[in-house]
Amino acid sequence: MRLTEKDVRYVAALANLNLTDAEIGHMLQDLDGILAQMDALAGIDTQGVEPMAQVLFSSEGDADGTATLRADVERAPLNNELAVQNAPVSGGGYFKVPRVIER
Repeated sequence: MRLTEKDVRYVAALANLNLTDAEIGHMLQDLDGILAQMDALAGIDTQGVEPMAQVLFSSEGDADGTATLRADVERAPLNNELAVQNAPVSGGGYFKVPRVIER
């Protein structure tokens, strides 16, 4: 799939980015390269390859050959007061952030 400058400008507008014409050109090349790589990956035959739920580390230095993961421990639910405890600005149980969207 070949992207156009119009496509890049549309995506930039969705992301609320003001890109120069030079940046649009660079972004067009970058996004086209990413899509070309995705097409190459889509063409790989994965028939017979079992799905993986967790990638494991090699057994070198690890006795059981598994990834080092923390124990799955049940925790008490996070209440509102605790959630905003470290927020720079909060009010009414919510995080307060500066307005970023002008439209």
